Amino acid sequence: MSLEQDIELLAMQPILASLPREALRLLAFSAEMRLLRAGDVLFRTGDRADGAYIVVTGTVALNPHDDGSPAQLTVGKGHLIGEIALFAEVERPATAIACETMTVMWINRSVMARVLAEFPDAAALIHAMLAQRLNQLSTELAGVGQNLSAIGP
Repeated sequence: MSLEQDIELLAMQPILASLPREALRLLAFSAEMRLLRAGDVLFRTGDRADGAYIVVTGTVALNPHDDGSPAQLTVGKGHLIGEIALFAEVERPATAIACETMTVMWINRSVMARVLAEFPDAAALIHAMLAQRLNQLSTELAGVGQNLSAIGP
């Protein structure tokens, strides 16, 4: 893929869409392309996550159980895997295995931090977006808690 195609792929990600083109260019230039064959493991449940992946070509199976059971989710081209790992140190919640020959773009968290430091207005927009998502999740969890309470102990 060309640098311009990489920038377009990054711009398609909702969490990155607020970044100016120059920031996307820096991310694209710093990103690493990785080629996987069918059956290759991208990462395993519990691995330390130091960045995110975007599926460029092919598909990847995601399964929270690292026991050979069938995958619970399969994602393909354009899907961002590990979004939170761009901003915080977390563990991978699932094992990711290539379903076919595929290419992923890897974005390192430290590179993302440098880009956000250079573009503070975009960083503020991303912060607000993540805060809104967290608020929505809290609201949804409160509703689940109320439903569970209604069922009883």
